[in-house]
Amino acid sequence: MEKIADKVRACVNCPLWKSRKKAVPGKGKVNASVVFVGEAPGYWEDLKGLPFVGAAGKVLDTHLEKIGLPRKDVFITNVVKCRPPNNRPPRQLEVETCTTLYLSRQIGLIKPIILATLGRCSTAYVLSEAGFKKIESISQLRGSVYNVNLHKLAVTVIPMYHPASVLHNPMYKDELDRDFQLLETELRKRHII
Repeated sequence: MEKIADKVRACVNCPLWKSRKKAVPGKGKVNASVVFVGEAPGYWEDLKGLPFVGAAGKVLDTHLEKIGLPRKDVFITNVVKCRPPNNRPPRQLEVETCTTLYLSRQIGLIKPIILATLGRCSTAYVLSEAGFKKIESISQLRGSVYNVNLHKLAVTVIPMYHPASVLHNPMYKDELDRDFQLLETELRKRHII
């Protein structure tokens, strides 16, 4: 995993490297049962080189605590490893570059039981890689569990609202709570927590 992280930090394979301060390879337990995949680093992640350390990270940490899943026991990463300018959504080339070179390798190395996709971008990537033809909006996909094969790996995908959604629109708080309750149910079924 450290070799992948070193390559991420030195990456110049898409235009995002030009505006980044620090690339964000991801962090956590290398043999984690649960991997959280967000969209892209934000302001604080870009400064520190770590995933989910800003306001959205605090929301994520609160929800992890509520379900009794320590952050140290999961792996947290993003679809793209560098912050897009002005926090815009990642472009197709950026997604293809990062997922091919890094994210798919990270998932293959960790071999998680559950992939919790945070937001539309990560959900669209993961489910399209698993063979879904039409990716609906995150609001239509979340609340369900998808057992898929992802690059020859049997994994359970749980689409969730991104923790930042709560910061922008408090009406998503109850929905995000339900997303984490669903994750907790799946973790208990598998005796992970």
